[in-house]
Amino acid sequence: MKNSVKSYVLNFLLIIGLTVVALWFALKDHYQEVMTLIGGMHWYWLVIILLWGIAYACVVGWILAVFAKRSKKDYTVLQGIANGFVGIFFSGITPSATGGQFAQAYIFKKQGIKFSDGASILWADFIVYQTTMMLYVTILFLARFSHFMAIIGPLFFGILLGYLVNVCVIGVLWTMALFPRLYVRLSQGCVKILAKLHIVKNKEKTLSSWTAQMESFTTEIKKMQHEKKMILQAVVLNIVRMTIQFTLPYFIMKAMGVSVGADRFIDCLALSSFVLMANAFIPIPGASGGTELVFTALFQSVVKHAALVSGVMILWRFSTYHVVMLVGAVVFLFLKRKYDSEKWMKEEKEVDVCE
Repeated sequence: MKNSVKSYVLNFLLIIGLTVVALWFALKDHYQEVMTLIGGMHWYWLVIILLWGIAYACVVGWILAVFAKRSKKDYTVLQGIANGFVGIFFSGITPSATGGQFAQAYIFKKQGIKFSDGASILWADFIVYQTTMMLYVTILFLARFSHFMAIIGPLFFGILLGYLVNVCVIGVLWTMALFPRLYVRLSQGCVKILAKLHIVKNKEKTLSSWTAQMESFTTEIKKMQHEKKMILQAVVLNIVRMTIQFTLPYFIMKAMGVSVGADRFIDCLALSSFVLMANAFIPIPGASGGTELVFTALFQSVVKHAALVSGVMILWRFSTYHVVMLVGAVVFLFLKRKYDSEKWMKEEKEVDVCE
């Protein structure tokens, strides 16, 4: 427990440090101009922008509730939203967002859903999200590929590589679903090689774990084949989720009084999705530092106004990351206190009954 707390504290310090460095690079040449742009915005726009990231997190929770109702009929959207915030919080403070799903499985258990069912829900959510996201981004790539290839230059090849990595993830997922036996054989071969290299210490335990995950995954795929209405609902919500995520820079520009036409709307969608692709190569907690720099580099190639890009980046990042992280931390602490209190009361009742 102490090691976990120490790790989270170090991650927080790393996030803060890298964010400060990224902000310094963004503001060092035009601090006053950026502050003037932000200060000139109407107060209600600032409120809307800050709530934008909250809206995104709420849709994430709504999607979890859609899948959770299959295991627990009385599972509410509010419970899903709470779990969504916890997942986003732990994803944001762990390298490569590795801690989010473990935290969500824990919350599902506290909400009355078994660990196995919770894992199935998270598998379903991941599969539908990844597939929908790649279809969404592919459409944006095809719509503006030549345009961005011309104006972004060499940086676009990095974005394209990130896109291909995500395509490979989807390919592996569906290969696992269609050919589970082949995946088991391949995984056994990989484990044996890793064991010989002394990277895997307990070969049998690792094989058993991988096989169990494979069975859980294929079982989930089979269930989903008979739940088309649920999948359709999740796909629609994921489209809403990504549209909320990708359109924020456009509306921040509007709020700053910048004249941006409909053509810039598609550009903002595409560029925001490219930032997401680039994050595949930033294993730092919250992709801090790298996200800000990639966002600035991509949007500056289109907007061509350094102060404007810096102002948009600051508000965008604050809304989609820092505000959501803060709310997620508060939600987690509230839920932990709530569940600890319920556990204590249950133990007290059991003691009274025994007496």
